[in-house]
Amino acid sequence: MARILPVPSEPPPSFFVPIVDLVRRGGLLAVGTESSYALAASVSVPHALDRVVEAKGRPSGKPLLVLIGERSQLDFLAGSVPTWFHPMVNEFWPGPLTVIVPAQTELSPVLTAGTGTIGVREPASAFLRSLLRHTGPLTGTSANRSGQAPCLTAEGVDAALGHDVDLILDTGPAPGNRPSTLLSVVDEPAVLRAGPVSGEELQRVLSKIGLLVPVRGLP
Repeated sequence: MARILPVPSEPPPSFFVPIVDLVRRGGLLAVGTESSYALAASVSVPHALDRVVEAKGRPSGKPLLVLIGERSQLDFLAGSVPTWFHPMVNEFWPGPLTVIVPAQTELSPVLTAGTGTIGVREPASAFLRSLLRHTGPLTGTSANRSGQAPCLTAEGVDAALGHDVDLILDTGPAPGNRPSTLLSVVDEPAVLRAGPVSGEELQRVLSKIGLLVPVRGLP
């Protein structure tokens, strides 16, 4: 089974050192997010990405979403984004909005599934953002076998995926909130998955920053 490491309320810098080393060697982590626990692996280590897919039993052709700890990490992942992108995400990040953007061509096809795009989110959890600033961008797919419910506790991850995960960062029970809203900004803005950020909120913010087009995909 996996090692479970309780996360202190204020982790010192030394707490992250062995975690960073594990990630750089292709280790697979599980960590709590605003909705459920997630499988976190370095986007820069190909065999780590393969481990995520194998752990989930994930069908081929499905991209992996990525978490970032600060806005500068987006440059490694995203290609050209529209001029309204940054003012828009300033309103919602950190938070439960995943944005689909054109991907850098160097990214692994395991991340993009050949779509030429990548889904990125800056999470609300202060601990998770701190972890990501130390490790660099990590995958953020839910910690569960494909077709099963996402795990909400460290013990649940251990029971479901303990033989596949190297380290579970126990951040306490995840709240079980809805997965993040999924918004494509590749052409005109389009909601691909409803979530905590409503279509009305998106439309209001985009109108406020001067983008006077309807958000596609709204009910």
